[in-house]
Amino acid sequence: MAIVGAGPAGIYAADLLTKAERDFELSIDLFERLPAPFGLVRYGVAPDHPRIKGIQNALIKVLDRGDVRLLANVDFGTDITLEDLRHHYDAIIFSTGSFDDARLDLPGVDLPRSYGAADFVNWYDAHPDVSQEWPLDSERVAVIGNGNVALDVARVLAKQADDMLSTEIPHHVYEGLRDSKVTDVHVFGRRGPAQTKFTPLELREVGLVKDVDIVVYPEDYEFDEASMAAIHSSNQTKQVTKTLTDFTLREPTGASRRLHFHFLHSPVEILGDEDSGVTGLRTERQQLDGNGGVVGTGTMHDWDLDAVYRAVGYFGSPLSQIPFDASKGVITNVEGRVHAGDSQAAAADTPVIDGLYATGWIKRGPVGLIGHTKGDALETITHLIEDRNAGRLPEPEEPSEDAIIALLESRGVDFADWDGFHRLESAERALGEPQGRERMKIATRHEMLEHSRRQ
Repeated sequence: MAIVGAGPAGIYAADLLTKAERDFELSIDLFERLPAPFGLVRYGVAPDHPRIKGIQNALIKVLDRGDVRLLANVDFGTDITLEDLRHHYDAIIFSTGSFDDARLDLPGVDLPRSYGAADFVNWYDAHPDVSQEWPLDSERVAVIGNGNVALDVARVLAKQADDMLSTEIPHHVYEGLRDSKVTDVHVFGRRGPAQTKFTPLELREVGLVKDVDIVVYPEDYEFDEASMAAIHSSNQTKQVTKTLTDFTLREPTGASRRLHFHFLHSPVEILGDEDSGVTGLRTERQQLDGNGGVVGTGTMHDWDLDAVYRAVGYFGSPLSQIPFDASKGVITNVEGRVHAGDSQAAAADTPVIDGLYATGWIKRGPVGLIGHTKGDALETITHLIEDRNAGRLPEPEEPSEDAIIALLESRGVDFADWDGFHRLESAERALGEPQGRERMKIATRHEMLEHSRRQ
């Protein structure tokens, strides 16, 4: 069997497959387009969140067992095709995740200095396929969104570079943050404090950042009946609203940077022009509707700003020859079984494509935390095993384990294996050691592959 995408979703699926009760022999190849596995754990979690990055240690243990083969730096659609995988495997699971920014349809969204949060995250997480330069020459910055990605972006923008030196960031990220001109970061959410998607720990961490004053606005703190019901029924909501309320009691300290939280402000236009770039953000004041939502009041407010970061979610990318719902950013599927057609809503009425499966965000959209991915993978592999036992999986023409290696080598694909990852990891640890750091991330694809190959 083949799994395309070696992030948490793909590795969880491989782990569950190897442990599942079954009456057939199993061989799993895990394909990854980047030189190293782990997806958003490596390239989507802020570097100053080592607790969350600890999930990587659990994923390493799965691949260390040796019953799943990693083939990294192999791109589906160019290095290998669907026809290739069909030729060598009876089942293929796609777990390619969601890495692109969800579209925010606002006038001015494409102006200079209007950025997608995912692009910024890729930069500070040293993704090997992005530029090592990021423009941090704006003083007043907006972050649109009320989820953890918005918090990460706002915290990294507000934080002093020296406070990031204990993390795995490479030198070019440190230099970029060190030279940042940011003084004020404004986080905008269209709903009230009780409706945010922040998690308690991440929000509390924002309040502990050195040399940053938290600024809140009492008029934004509205709580209707639905808000109070949410607070009483959810411990997470209770903790989040308590932390936000505690922020109202803080006095300014004269810090060099400020982090502003704005609630009940819905962005309606990014202001500026092509020559000047972003010059501001126009928002409409909202009011709670009593049912957990908001309605516009018609009152507009223009904020003087120099840049806007859009943190409104991730979106999946289509895969060559795989049915895809472009409106939802997911592979067309029902409970992980891939169906024909380009409408997720109508998937149940279209034929199943035997032997093709999906799991993770490319299956269900970018919702839920990393831990939710395990249950998602279990649903998919349960159906896969059912199909295998029922004889519905197509027989591959050349299933030997050596055949796919021969194919990649014949095409000159410079793939990396699991031993190569350990060599890369050792190199990153060696880079960090002189500075007392656990590791320093290697940032380019070329260097990553060089260390992966080095014996």
